[in-house]
Amino acid sequence: MRVVAGTFGGRPLKTLDGKTTRPTTDKVKGAIFNMIGPFFDGGRVLDLFSGSGSLAIEAISRGMDEAVLVEKDRRAQAIIQENIKMTKSDKQFKLLKMEANRALEQVTGTFDLVLLDPPYAKEEIVKQIEVMDEKQLLSEDVMIVCETDKAVVLPEEVASFGIWKQKVYGISKVTVYVR
Repeated sequence: MRVVAGTFGGRPLKTLDGKTTRPTTDKVKGAIFNMIGPFFDGGRVLDLFSGSGSLAIEAISRGMDEAVLVEKDRRAQAIIQENIKMTKSDKQFKLLKMEANRALEQVTGTFDLVLLDPPYAKEEIVKQIEVMDEKQLLSEDVMIVCETDKAVVLPEEVASFGIWKQKVYGISKVTVYVR
């Protein structure tokens, strides 16, 4: 696995062995960013189920200013820290070592890009978008990118958001919500 494009493009990323995380393949990651970007002019990204940190690092590589990564698995946290170190831009990243719903109680400010790839997709995604909307954590122009198994059917609308784009890549489905 590697960073696909931008400042850190081509640099290798470490991933966690085993079944605790499902790393987004380079192909799907490239497709996601081509769908929503592909490049950004600043902004903040929230990666709520970070795994290896690959998606948040890709967002920073492509022009986001700051990333908040949330991960509860200790082994995954160590991988994220190694991947952040590889960027040599530590100050652009903040790792919250906790469960996603707890992190949503603590984060402040607004986010321009939210990345959701939870282990139990549909229930978590809907609830978390509603919580972020209620807490006013989402900028006016936010894009919420949800990566799920292709069999998961997300609602057309959640809170004040509707599906903007949706594509299937192999076994993964990417759904993007906007206001």
